[in-house]
Amino acid sequence: MERGVVADFFFRISDSDLWYSFWHTPIAVGSAALSLILIVGAGFAPFIAPFNPFDLATLDLLDSNLPPTWQVGGDPRYWLGTDDQGRDILSAVLYGSRISLLVGFASVALSLVVGVGLGLVSGYMGGRVDAIIMRIADVQLSFPAILIALLVDGVVRNIMPKEVHEELALYVIIFAIAISGWVQYARTVRSSVMAEKVKEYVQAGQVIGLGAWAIMWRHILPNILGPVFVIATLHLALAIITEATLSFLGVGLPPTTPSLGTLIRIGNEYLFSGEWWITIFPGAALVLIALSVNLFGDWLRDAINPKLL
Repeated sequence: MERGVVADFFFRISDSDLWYSFWHTPIAVGSAALSLILIVGAGFAPFIAPFNPFDLATLDLLDSNLPPTWQVGGDPRYWLGTDDQGRDILSAVLYGSRISLLVGFASVALSLVVGVGLGLVSGYMGGRVDAIIMRIADVQLSFPAILIALLVDGVVRNIMPKEVHEELALYVIIFAIAISGWVQYARTVRSSVMAEKVKEYVQAGQVIGLGAWAIMWRHILPNILGPVFVIATLHLALAIITEATLSFLGVGLPPTTPSLGTLIRIGNEYLFSGEWWITIFPGAALVLIALSVNLFGDWLRDAINPKLL
């Protein structure tokens, strides 16, 4: 039975010395372990978190602004303290990380699909199609990703009623981040396709009558997925930070669906009044997620491309 494109790529990886390099690189192992712990903690937040911070029936304003349990006035029930509404900070961080990671993974997946598809078509077809796609990419590269995301979110806010936008805010922010990140995939894939399409296996496919789509998706794509997954790993951290930035600015997710950025924004209002834990712990979780993913992405880039070593 013929393997799929992604399955074929991972089969090649498992048959290479990448696993040996991974297990003999402490930074790679440590960053991967930390990323896995954070992802599992966020994914299983309903089962791990001591409380459900968004269940209004369990909140008590008398428990608001409690410090961490090791400080004077702390409550053993709330290890990292509570916010102004009496929500447990540890539980809020776990649930907020879940939303941030969901936005990050979804936006990266959408960017990858769009960028890889356009890059394949641009590099293989060439000519006017290549020129149009690359000029659009060049124009987008002249704007910062955060500015494009702000523009998309602002346009959607003006088109949709406020109630509808709040219901669809999660999808809007995913689309806004994704549309700002497809260019890197497209340019990388295009350059790889241009190098691959002159090789013998592509010419052999053309000789036996395979169509352009079959050659691109079944033969060229598995050979160029290495750089794509490296970009996706690094882009994941950037997407999570972008979402946190938008939410911190108040144009991301609504307070009813708080991510780490929203929690940091809420805690920032109490930072100078002494309730530092409300913003410090969500900020530390954001830093740990971005740092672990970036370190793993740096190792993956060096491992797949030995010329960088």
